[in-house]
Amino acid sequence: MSSYSHAPDSPPPSPPADPEYPVHHDGRGYYKPRRAFWENKTFRLVGLFTVLALCGVIILALVRRQTGTEGFLVGLILAILPVPLLGWAFLWLDRVEPTPWRNAVFAFAWGACAATLVAILANEYATHLLATTFTATPSETNTLGATFVAPMVEESAKGSAVLLLFLFRRRDFTGIVDGVVIAGLTATGFAFTENILYIGSAFGEDQASGFSGIASTTAATFFVRVVMTPFAHPLFTSLTGIGFAIAATSPPGKARRWLAPLGGWLLAMVLHGTWNGSASLSPLGFLAVYAVLMIPLFGLLVWLAIWSRSNELKTIRTQLPVYAMAGWIGLPEPVALGSMKARSLARTMARRTHGEAAARTVREYVSFATALAFLRARATRGAAGPDFAARENELLYHLWQRKSVAQPALTQAAFTIQPPYPPVWAQPYGYPQPYQQQPYQQSYQQPYQQPYGPYDPGPYGPYRRY
Repeated sequence: MSSYSHAPDSPPPSPPADPEYPVHHDGRGYYKPRRAFWENKTFRLVGLFTVLALCGVIILALVRRQTGTEGFLVGLILAILPVPLLGWAFLWLDRVEPTPWRNAVFAFAWGACAATLVAILANEYATHLLATTFTATPSETNTLGATFVAPMVEESAKGSAVLLLFLFRRRDFTGIVDGVVIAGLTATGFAFTENILYIGSAFGEDQASGFSGIASTTAATFFVRVVMTPFAHPLFTSLTGIGFAIAATSPPGKARRWLAPLGGWLLAMVLHGTWNGSASLSPLGFLAVYAVLMIPLFGLLVWLAIWSRSNELKTIRTQLPVYAMAGWIGLPEPVALGSMKARSLARTMARRTHGEAAARTVREYVSFATALAFLRARATRGAAGPDFAARENELLYHLWQRKSVAQPALTQAAFTIQPPYPPVWAQPYGYPQPYQQQPYQQSYQQPYQQPYGPYDPGPYGPYRRY
C-alpha cells in the first residue's frame, strides 16, 4: 500500500509508463485500465439495453395474456404503490457513497424484466415436471413448487444481477450497504412485476365469480403482498447481496470470498422456501411464521444496514486524517465529511453564497473524498489491488481542483457541528479570505498554492469507479 506523505505543493508522482496508465500532455497520469472489446462501455450498455428491453416486452405480453387488459391495469396500479417507498428507503440508506445510477437502474430493470421472465418460464416448466413425473396432485404440485422450486429459481434469477455487478463493477461494493441496496432494488423490481401478475390474476377470478369489495380475492392478495410483506423479496435477496459485499471487501485468497456469496444465496433460498411453505399452513400458523420469523429478521436487516451506514461514516473519519496531515485536505474536513448533517450544511452554505454551481462542486468534492477514504480502507485490508497508487493519484488531483470552493464550506460546517473549545471567532463562509481558525486551538492555514492550471479532466474524463 502506498500513500501520499509529501507536501502537496508539487504535483503527485505520475504513474509508470505503461499502456494501462496513459499520460496526458501536461505529464499528469489518468487511470484507465486496459479493456477488451467485449468490456467496452458502449458495447455493454447497448447489449444490456437490448436484452432488458426484449425481456420487458416478453414479460409484458405474458402477464397481459394471463390477466387480461383490465386485470393488468388494476394489478399495475396496485403493485406500483410500494415501489416509491422501497426505492426511497434504499436510496436514503445509500447516501454516504451513492451507488452509480446506472447500477441502480440496471438492478431494478433486471429484477422487473429479466429475473421475472426467467422465474415464470422456469416455474411453469417445474410445475409441469412435478405433475407428470411424480404424479402429484394439483395441490401437492403447487405446494412443492412454491416451497422448493420457486425459491431456488427466483433467488438465482434475482441474485444474477448482484453477480453481474460483482464481476464487472466490483469496486462499487464498498461495504454491506452496497450489497443490500443492489439486491434490494433488484428484488423490488421483481416483486413489482410479480405483484402485477398475482393481483391481476386475482382480479380476473373475482370478475368471473362476481366477487368485489373487501371480501374479494383481489383485496386479500393486495393486503398480503403489498401491505403485509412488501419487504419479503428484498429481505430474501439482501442475504445474497450481503454475501457478495463481504466477498468484494475481503482480501484475495480468503475462503470467505466464495463462501460468503454461496452462504448468502443458500440462506435466501431457505428463508424464501420457509415463507412460501407457511402459506400451506393454517391462518394461525401463517401469522405465527410472519410474527416470529419475518418481522424479527426484517428488523435485524434494518439494524445491520443502518449500522453499516454509520460504520461507513466512521471509515471516512478514520481514513482521511492521513491526507489532512499531509496537507491535501483541511484538518477539520474529516469531521465534516464523516457527518451527513455537515455535508448538507456545507452544500447549503455554498449554494447560498455562490450559487448552485458551488453546491455542485462541494457535492463532487465530497464524492471524491468518500471514494478516497474507502479506497484507503480497502488498501488497509489488503484488498485494493495493484492500481491503488494510480487511483489514489487521480482522486487527489480532483480534490485539489475543487478545494478552493469546497474546503471553506466544509470547514465552516465542521465547526458548526463540532465547535472548538474554548470558543474562538470564526470568519463566516463567503468572505474573500479563507477560513483561518482550526478547532482544538490549532492554527489552520492553507499555505499551498494550487500546482495545476484550470481543471482539465484529460482525454479520459473525470474519475470513475471502474
